[in-house]
Amino acid sequence: MADKKDYYEVLGVQKGAGDDEIKKAYRKEAKKYHPDLHPGDKQAEAKFKEINEAYEVLSDSEKSARYDQYGHAGVDPNFNAGGSGFGGGFDFGDIFDMFGGFGGFGGSSRKNAPKRGADIRKVIEISFEEAAFGCKKKINIAKQENCKSCHGTGARAGTQPETCSRCGGRGQVQTQTRTPLGYMTNVTTCPDCHGTGKIIREPCRDCHGTGKIRTPKTIEIDVPQGINDGQTMQLSGNGEPGERGGPNGDLLVTVRIKPHEIYRREDYDVYIDLPVTFVQAALGATVKVPTLYGVVEYDIPEGTQAGSVFRLRGKGIPYIRGKGRGDEYVNIEVEIPKNLTNKQKNLLREFEAETEGKNYKKQRGFLDKMKEILKQED
Repeated sequence: MADKKDYYEVLGVQKGAGDDEIKKAYRKEAKKYHPDLHPGDKQAEAKFKEINEAYEVLSDSEKSARYDQYGHAGVDPNFNAGGSGFGGGFDFGDIFDMFGGFGGFGGSSRKNAPKRGADIRKVIEISFEEAAFGCKKKINIAKQENCKSCHGTGARAGTQPETCSRCGGRGQVQTQTRTPLGYMTNVTTCPDCHGTGKIIREPCRDCHGTGKIRTPKTIEIDVPQGINDGQTMQLSGNGEPGERGGPNGDLLVTVRIKPHEIYRREDYDVYIDLPVTFVQAALGATVKVPTLYGVVEYDIPEGTQAGSVFRLRGKGIPYIRGKGRGDEYVNIEVEIPKNLTNKQKNLLREFEAETEGKNYKKQRGFLDKMKEILKQED
């Protein structure tokens, strides 16, 4: 685990950052390195996995607390030593294997201890509306399952794995070496059973002795309303099966939302650009505005300027947890007509001559400021 980066550094936040700050940083980094934006880029894919791993830990109060106290070992499912405070699976025997054993320690190593299964990661793409209101999606995965022929034993039907005679089923063997300081006991992985404690004399023909067969599966998942782009859902126990009675891993499904032709989204708010005519903006008008809940009518006032923004309360995205919705913001775009006829042009010139700039406060103010600047230069 020494090559793992600090999770806070991965997301670009300080230790002790709040949930909102961590969530915002995750979205920013996930969008930057998502595999859909970097097809075939292994470095971007690895970075994306690293970002998701960091967010999975830092967004969970229990995991982040263990991480702050013990580092990566505190959240590694393969690290556990009873009362040591580490997460599941820490095996002190592995340390002694690395250094060839020391003074007889490691004899009770847990090579045959239960081991948690690996997580399976999937990315799904859903529409803007599906993300807003939730939906059901079927996803295809391939996961290891116990071989039906041997029921997961790895041995041919009618036979059973035998306890390794060399290590007595412990998965490790001890040797003693005489040194000037006394006898040194070395604990190493059993070379006959490779640490499993079992010997399979007649391997199963279907799984070739592994006890597992990769099987395609279709799983239906519920995507909650209000889910945002880049968020990952955790389906506990739907990952790879554990070994030696260990728990299954999880299925981690990251959601990507397809861009919409009209709507844009920021958290739970929706934004649209609404084009109106020059006349509608000048005289005011009742316009039809599309929302996720149907078309509504809105009265824009006389003299509405380009870039004006109006809010439609409660017309945004439903909150992912609890009641309520965001808002919809309508940005007014005033469309200037093109390809005018001579008659239309003359009418506009006549209108311009009659107003003499009286109706254009911004322009008049700008011209006055410009005159003052020119006077100062003279």
